[in-house]
Amino acid sequence: MRPNLDCRWVSLFVRSVFVVSFIGCSLASAQDAKPPAGLRVFYTGHSFHMFVPPQVEQLVKAANIQGHKLAGTQGIGGSRVIQHWDLADDKNTAKPALINGEVDVFTMAAHLAIPDQGITNFTELGLKHNPNLKLLVQESWYPFDVPKGEPGFISNNTQRDDAKIADLQAAVDDWRKKLEAQVDDLNKTHGKQAVFIVPVGDAVVKLRALVVDKKFPGVTRQSKLFTDPIGHCHAHVQTLATYCNYSAIYRVSPVGLKVARPGLDDEQHAILQKLAWDTVSTYRYAGIGPLP
Repeated sequence: MRPNLDCRWVSLFVRSVFVVSFIGCSLASAQDAKPPAGLRVFYTGHSFHMFVPPQVEQLVKAANIQGHKLAGTQGIGGSRVIQHWDLADDKNTAKPALINGEVDVFTMAAHLAIPDQGITNFTELGLKHNPNLKLLVQESWYPFDVPKGEPGFISNNTQRDDAKIADLQAAVDDWRKKLEAQVDDLNKTHGKQAVFIVPVGDAVVKLRALVVDKKFPGVTRQSKLFTDPIGHCHAHVQTLATYCNYSAIYRVSPVGLKVARPGLDDEQHAILQKLAWDTVSTYRYAGIGPLP
């Protein structure tokens, strides 16, 4: 009996060594993977989005992506996308960049009012001058948490501490479904997948759930993620939103990238990176997983 037992242990040991070696090779391959080609990115949006451009620049450097270019930015506080389209010619930098074919990725940040003719107009203009243009629309977290007049609508930031995750998700779901309907129509009209959605709002709800469950170190209350009732945010949400946008722009994971941000430690970064990638990579409208 003893020899047979030893043989089984030897066999188990050999298989274990093989599995560990395989995992080690896989990790090494992932770490040594060639960075994607750099893209020319132009950002438009409101205050829930316009902190993203400089932070993406940091991520691009950390990922050693060559050829990346910040093609421009155009921010308007509290804006719908149509306001960026209607901006006076002497102030509008987005239209010329698209007309000149200087953009590979064009971002927009959705307002609550959907559909938004601005999304349609920028899509038509951009694809006319660059058929390979990729347009991203950020679905943000819900201002004041839920629609005005509904239970849970807040007038004081500290009220967020009592927010129910299910209510937050329901508000985001309603907003996102309207946005998905417009994106479906646009992609059908143009005969290809050109417009995508970055599900930042969903990621933020997941982060708030982690806070409620005491699983996000250093933050014990939901209100500590934000600065005011509207939903302007601290570094945690800003960084999460940036990781989501980076994931959608380059379609690669931000996990493992080393960047420094005041107010965040390495453990928090790691959680936010994984949360962003898990959310974006499994959302079909983001363009990483199966197309809708």
